[in-house]
Order: sequence, then structure tokens, then C-alpha cells
Amino acid sequence: MGLKIFLSFIFVIFCIGILIVYWFIPFGTIEFGSKSSNFDLDVNQSGNMQFYQNMRYSDSKISYKIYDCPLQKKNDMEEAFNIISDLSILNFYLVNSNEEISVTCDSKNKIEDGLFVAGEGGPVYITKVDKFHVILKGKVLLIKESNCENPNIALHELLHALGFDHSENPDNIMYYISKCKQTIGQDQIDLINKLYSTPSQPDLTLENVSAVMRGKYLDVNMSIRNDGLRDSMESKILIYADDELVKEIKLDALRIGYGRIISFSNLWIKQINVNKLDFFIDYSFPELEKNNNRISLEVD
Repeated sequence: MGLKIFLSFIFVIFCIGILIVYWFIPFGTIEFGSKSSNFDLDVNQSGNMQFYQNMRYSDSKISYKIYDCPLQKKNDMEEAFNIISDLSILNFYLVNSNEEISVTCDSKNKIEDGLFVAGEGGPVYITKVDKFHVILKGKVLLIKESNCENPNIALHELLHALGFDHSENPDNIMYYISKCKQTIGQDQIDLINKLYSTPSQPDLTLENVSAVMRGKYLDVNMSIRNDGLRDSMESKILIYADDELVKEIKLDALRIGYGRIISFSNLWIKQINVNKLDFFIDYSFPELEKNNNRISLEVD
């Protein structure tokens, strides 16, 4: 009996040792991969969520108007505005005219590529500035009411109007076929918050400045552009010859993305020799970037 007990004890110890080795000592590595983006199945495409890079409206407060929609579609759209507002730094407000996002409805079935179209949405007017594609006008067309707990169709089309393209991920609300379990990705909300963290201000910049002295007479060509997110107010261009003011040019307000070419000739300069010309935008309003407001030209 003593030998059997001893052998049984050894067997139990052996089994415990095997279990310890199995549970606590790794014999190999198993990689499950990672997924940082809810928008696309291929995480390398996460930077291409929008139709164009860095699409946004001029301000985080965006106006809208809903035109003659049935009550259910109207409620869906208003709930979609509220959901995006709750998740992000955006705010939507109702206006009677000159809205940035226009919402219309259609009760007729529409079929494309064999699929029923639930709605349409997207930017209508866009202007390109230095760092952004600024959406001046967007639209949403609701064709079908959502049967989901959340207004997924309205959310899908609203995100289109905010510049978002379709997703390749069937679990994302921007997938081209709508399903009730689809969700807005946190990466989409993060991108919205990042884009609209830049304040809504103008950004006047001097471009293509050239000058020629013909004896004591100065010829100048230059352009000025508003590369910001808001229309500028009136401003001035000041021109200095060797630190002495020689000309002041008044500028009217410039709309987002608009510019103006300025040329003049035969400006008499009283200095005998001019070594440096300075061109400076003078303004009294907040601006995104101040380093592009001044250009100096020196004699070669």
C-alpha cells in the first residue's frame, strides 16, 4: 500500500506540474491583429473618410432649414442633428432662410444599381482655402423613413452633408446599405472635433509680390487672398520703402477663398536709393495666421 500511495502522489504532482506549464509558460505567440478605426475595414484608409481632405463648414454652429417634410422624416432629421450635437462640438440651429444645410423630402421610391435609395446628401458648394475645403452649402434629401431605433438614414445623409464619404465597414453608419445595428465611429467624431477646433477667423495672405524701380518710379504687382474660415472685414496694405511709408491701399472685405490682384505703376519715391520694400497687411480683426501678412523685397 505504501508503494501505491507513493506512486499516486508522484502522479498527482506530475499532473499539477503539466497544468502549471500549460497555463503559465508560453510555447508560442498568437497575434489577433488590431483595429483602430470603425470607419473602414482597412485601417490604412482611415484618413480618407471625407470626399476631400479637411472638409468643414466655416463655423461649428451650422444653420439648417427643413422644407415641407412629413412629421416622421422631420423628427428623424431633427433627432439626427441632436445626436451629432451631443457627440461632437457641432451645434445646429434652425433658420428661416439662407441656411447652410437644406433638408428636403421625397416620398417616391428611387432605385440605383438594383438597390432602393433611402436618401441623398452632400456638400453643394465648396471653396478651397489653404488648409481646408470649406463647405458653403450642403443638402439632405430624405426619401425613406428609418425603421430603426435611431434615425440611421437621416444620420447617414447628414454625415454626407458634413463631407463624409461612404465606408467599407458594414458596421459603420456610412456603409452604403443601411442596417439598424450600424453605429457612428469614434474616429468620425474625433475628426469632426479636430476639424472644428480651428477657430472661425479670416486669414489674409499676400501672394505673388513683385516690384521694379525705374529711376525714382516704382511699379508693383501683387495679390491678396482670404484663406481663412470667415469673410474678412476692411483692411489696408501698407508699402514701405526703407522703413518709410510710401503708399496705403484700402481693401474691401474679402469672402472666403476670394482674392484680389493689385497693380500700380509710376509711384514716385523720394529716396535716392531704395534697398528694401516692405508690404504689410494692416487690419483690426482676429486672424488665423499672422506670418503671411508681410513680405519684404530686397535689391538683388
